[in-house]
Amino acid sequence: MWQLLLPTALLLLVSAGMRAEDLPKAVVSLEPQWNRVLEKDCVTLKCRGASLPEENSTQWFHNGKLISSQDSSYFIASVRVNDSGEYRCQTHLSIRSDPVQLEVHTGWLLLQASQWMYKEGDRIHLRCHSWRSTPLHKVTYLQNGKGKKYFHQNSDFYIPKATPKDSGSYFCRGLIGSKNVSSESVNITVIQDLTMSSTSPVFLPGYQVSFCLVMVLLFAVDTGLYFSVKRNIRSSTRDWKDHKFKWSKDPQEK
Repeated sequence: MWQLLLPTALLLLVSAGMRAEDLPKAVVSLEPQWNRVLEKDCVTLKCRGASLPEENSTQWFHNGKLISSQDSSYFIASVRVNDSGEYRCQTHLSIRSDPVQLEVHTGWLLLQASQWMYKEGDRIHLRCHSWRSTPLHKVTYLQNGKGKKYFHQNSDFYIPKATPKDSGSYFCRGLIGSKNVSSESVNITVIQDLTMSSTSPVFLPGYQVSFCLVMVLLFAVDTGLYFSVKRNIRSSTRDWKDHKFKWSKDPQEK
């Protein structure tokens, strides 16, 4: 019953004159998750969007052109370079999705990542992928030209908690048989979490500490002088009021 409530509600909204821009947006996802693949790989794109039970067809768009497939999943058994580009989808009760970019590369080896930009603390997932999953051994993941991780047999590489130091240019290399092969380099960026740095303790350099101590000392001396001068002024004023002046005429004036 609950499965019928959403389509029924959407149907009522449409019949009531709901505008197209008010409809929910469809979402495209990749399976596997990698948006960079090699020729001959299998790729499945899935579309999630609202639809009616009797009208569940899906429209697919590749680089803005309509694809003949009307299923909610678009399967490419063996991708080619010309399959690269933007993919979008749309259902009967949703507007066209945001684009998903698919890159099809040629070569023996490709470095894949779950994403290319991370926040500090995120987990980085890298995969050294060979053409047609050809056996690969003695695999090294490199960052900025320096070895980061070595595996005797090919394996995914994880960085549990990313830091800004993990930003940089990455590639992988290994042996296919006796042939040494390498992937192209890709850039990975880790964005620093400013909220963490704002709540962490602040440690000042030595010269700043000395400067602060001198300023505190000068303030204390200045405050002491201020109250001392003020006390002396009050005392002088009180003595002046209490003092009696006696005037006498000059003898020459008699």
